[in-house]
Amino acid sequence: MNENIRCFIAIDIEQKNILEKILNIQKILEKSNADLKLVEPQNIHLTLKFLGEISEEKVKKVIEAMKTLQFNSFKITLKGLGVFPSINYPRVLWIGITNGFKESSLIYLQLEEKLAKLGFPKEERGFSPHLTIARVKSGKGKNELIKILEEFKNEDFGETIIESVKLKRSVLTSKGPIYSTLFEVKSLS
Repeated sequence: MNENIRCFIAIDIEQKNILEKILNIQKILEKSNADLKLVEPQNIHLTLKFLGEISEEKVKKVIEAMKTLQFNSFKITLKGLGVFPSINYPRVLWIGITNGFKESSLIYLQLEEKLAKLGFPKEERGFSPHLTIARVKSGKGKNELIKILEEFKNEDFGETIIESVKLKRSVLTSKGPIYSTLFEVKSLS
């Protein structure tokens, strides 16, 4: 029996000092009155493409397409706390990317082209590289949340070298998603 697999393509953030800084911000957010669902530190990543529920056959095709990705290792700088879609209607809290924006965008564009040939629709919103650290569940505590966002809008979370892109599996559970790596493509340098 073929089961569908919930997948996405991402860059993992694994550097301990960055994850510790993110965890510190999450603790501040947790103490606020805001109604949030925090992302587990081991699940922090930069999503390049969400694929959704796909067949095992399609997973194999995605892996073949990913094998043709070409990129050099690059440095990203993580800076600033922000929200999507807007401060008045916050839904997703994120950390921004400054250095490495261009490089991650080029990988994204390669993926968009390769995956379009496999029938995946191109993203209409464009690419905005970020790390999701929390999701807003309701408007409760919004004013306190806005103060925290203002305080940390220019916060420096550090930098790390990116040397791989991963195809990740996401299994949804009552305690939150569990991610595992299905395939990893390494940089050329």
